[in-house]
Amino acid sequence: MDLDVFVSVHRAEWDRLDALLRRRRRLTGAEADELVVLYQRTATHLSLIRSSAPDPQLTGRLSQLVARARSAVAGTRRASWRDVTRFLGRGFPAAVYRARHWWVPTALVSTTVAVLLGWWIGTHPDVQSSIAAPSQLRELTRPGGEYETYYSSHPATAFAAQVWTNNAQAAAMCLVLGVFLGLPVLWILFENMLNLGVGFGLMSSAGRLDTFLGLVLPHGLLELTAVFVAAGTGLRLGWTVVDPGPRTRRTALAEEGRAAVGMAIGLALVLLVSGAIEGFVTPSGLPTWARIGIGIAAELLFLAYVYVLGGRAARAGETGDLEAADRSASVPTAA
Repeated sequence: MDLDVFVSVHRAEWDRLDALLRRRRRLTGAEADELVVLYQRTATHLSLIRSSAPDPQLTGRLSQLVARARSAVAGTRRASWRDVTRFLGRGFPAAVYRARHWWVPTALVSTTVAVLLGWWIGTHPDVQSSIAAPSQLRELTRPGGEYETYYSSHPATAFAAQVWTNNAQAAAMCLVLGVFLGLPVLWILFENMLNLGVGFGLMSSAGRLDTFLGLVLPHGLLELTAVFVAAGTGLRLGWTVVDPGPRTRRTALAEEGRAAVGMAIGLALVLLVSGAIEGFVTPSGLPTWARIGIGIAAELLFLAYVYVLGGRAARAGETGDLEAADRSASVPTAA
């Protein structure tokens, strides 16, 4: 597309739209109709320029013009409880469901890595000695040692808040940094699995694996699932950079990026639940079977939420992206 010719042909329409938007008086019916038509045309022009001949200065001017026109045509839109209901009932679970082909394998591979690391550490005393001195290891793994007191060493409310903040930050980093071809996501995942494997290996070598699982499983099932979902989504976002499919790379990244941001909010709520379990249930005096049962129930509820509500919404066309009225206008482009 010859940008200079395109601008010369359509400049008058853009100037007319700008003039209508600057009117102080109330528009007549004919002028209002004209504003709507010019808004639609300018939005299409903007999409064509972005996909065919991107020019930062012209794109910036038309983006501002389209945003002003959209506000004039549709009015200022405010978030409502309807948006919250749609997000929690359709958008978020559908986005997680659509990403299942990424986060389920991520969960299986990561768990396998953690178990193998734990087995390697637990069966090799020389590896254990490289982690810490024997006296320190005994202090960590003995009854009433640091592994056990970690969950009850701070007030439950403060501990739950701290855990939630740390986990939500890790999930958000997986989602955001996925755009860098997913490489930072792999490192974050490895660090998490290494920490899990170290605890698994050291406690198993001390003959206290049952205690370790009783401390980790109540909150860990839901917490790790949220991390796996974030990591899988981040990896999918990274793959979108490599292979955007039939969409343009810009469009694909915009759609998947918006869905990922929404998932960060949803996963923060999921991690709030797991943080509450870790702060109040894990260190509680409940029997081990009851604590683990609460963790399993929370995990099953989340999976049902994703596969039942999310699956139904995804089959109905929900993607987790913004509603059409809130997205920038776009036009089909040739592959």
